[in-house]
Amino acid sequence: MEECPWCGTKFKSNSFQLVPNTDNPTDLRVNCANRRCEFSRGNSLPILSVDEPIYRRLPCFLIATVDKFAAMPWTGEVGAFFGNVNRVDSEGFYGPCDMGTGRPLPVDRLPPPDLVIQDELHLISGPLGTMVGLYETALDSLATVKVDGKEVRPKIIASTATVRRALSQIRSLFNRPDVDVFPPPGPDIRDSFFARTHSVKESNAREYVGIAAQGRSPKVIMLRVYLTLLSAAQKAYDANGGSKVDVNPADPYMTLLGYFNSLRELGGARRLIEDEIRTQLTGRGSRKRLGETDGVFKDRTIAYEPVELTSRVSTDKVSEAKRRLEQAFKEKDRVDVAIATNMISVGLDITRLGLMVCFGQPKTSSEYIQATSRVGRDDKRPGLVVTILNVHRPRDRSHYERFAAFHESFYRSVEATSVTPFSPRALDRGLAGTFIALARHGHAPMTPPRGATEILKEMPRLQFAVEQLANRALETHSNSSSPEAAELRQKVADRCKDLLDTWSTIAKELHDTGGALQYQTETGSAQRLLYEFLNPELKNLPPRHKKFRANRSMRDVEPSVNLWLKTIDGVDIDAEEDQ
Repeated sequence: MEECPWCGTKFKSNSFQLVPNTDNPTDLRVNCANRRCEFSRGNSLPILSVDEPIYRRLPCFLIATVDKFAAMPWTGEVGAFFGNVNRVDSEGFYGPCDMGTGRPLPVDRLPPPDLVIQDELHLISGPLGTMVGLYETALDSLATVKVDGKEVRPKIIASTATVRRALSQIRSLFNRPDVDVFPPPGPDIRDSFFARTHSVKESNAREYVGIAAQGRSPKVIMLRVYLTLLSAAQKAYDANGGSKVDVNPADPYMTLLGYFNSLRELGGARRLIEDEIRTQLTGRGSRKRLGETDGVFKDRTIAYEPVELTSRVSTDKVSEAKRRLEQAFKEKDRVDVAIATNMISVGLDITRLGLMVCFGQPKTSSEYIQATSRVGRDDKRPGLVVTILNVHRPRDRSHYERFAAFHESFYRSVEATSVTPFSPRALDRGLAGTFIALARHGHAPMTPPRGATEILKEMPRLQFAVEQLANRALETHSNSSSPEAAELRQKVADRCKDLLDTWSTIAKELHDTGGALQYQTETGSAQRLLYEFLNPELKNLPPRHKKFRANRSMRDVEPSVNLWLKTIDGVDIDAEEDQ
């Protein structure tokens, strides 16, 4: 959010306030900078962005990434999202982790989430989708309620534009055998009542152009393409009145959006844009064909630095870049060239953009479709996508040789997604976290930080978690009635029972020596149950503790690495600078 949703005033630095103080903040308050707005002068906007206040206030509408699923086994307060609260006061709701606070609720618990909207379903695939599918077992079970003796699960709406074998993906992710596609396919694929395919005569279509050259470096080709498009756009822009007219038909093509498959390629292109392209554009208008008095190009001066949309750019700069891209070219903060990686494949919804150059064929067809659909969203100003292909790469050459056929039906080439939540390596990585999340939030005595010790009393009541995971493995199998599915169910059940037994053994040893067990280091000096995969403490503990390793994020795969720079003489760089 960049502006007040109530009055539209842009947020300023003083719109954000850390409370109670900047040294030990517990919350972030957002106030409007407009003193005449209802949400100014201490009356903050109803926006929560810090975990602890969100757990306390329990908003009706929550926006999050799937990475947050990993917090379920680690944080007891997360259970409040599933209605596990029983007291309330003016500050919010309280559950098993906050005993004795607030007054009792008139009901046993609050209702859990009943609607889940998963945007960009095709991204929840591969290793990430596999881990999400495993944690979804706990999330789905905790969000299920009984109404008149019948189990009611949350409704799930998943949206995507590029997906294949969606039924199997949804079954593995959400364990939903019944899927309704919207809009439904009608008797005529061109007219489903909800959507109608326009002909080229009715609406301008996005145009794709492929360029490849034998014996030429792809960077040389890119240089020629950028020079041609930028200078020709300037010619068309001036011919239609330039910045003097309110709406110039050539405006969408004055900003060139360059797409690259890697940061390495993008970095090389950036140097090219700042040096050769910028220099040669100033004399491009003198190039004319034989017999021409007025060429198709015009001299142009572009900004020295292109706008960058990549993961190495901070969030505030990305937000500022998007704002600039939306501005008409006649504005002062216009953009001549923007360069990006697959970061723009989702979320970049700028209608104005109309020109893109793809440097090399993207790795997947779905990525190609998603990236190139960022331009040409206005049918009155069609998009132009120029793809530079390397003939020395077999895949690029194949796409170039059958360019028209591929682009006329490239939705057929969308790759099938793979989600395998109960594969052996997935169970190694995520079963412990999922099982503890289900046991901790599914049974109230287990929820507090030191509830891990309650395994000694509550172990028989935790069999539901074993059954939930084992049944999920059976139901999400491609053929749930096959012997392989039954074998997988038994394997998951055995591993869950082993986790329970080991958990109980650790708690009993501590109890016999006067100690206690907690999920993570939260209260006092009690032994912790959960560890990160790369926690160095595990080296000094018995091997059974390694069974309770869990990720802090869905994407945790490798340790961070520190780099210390030295001179050729072996002196630390920092020490040399201090001298």
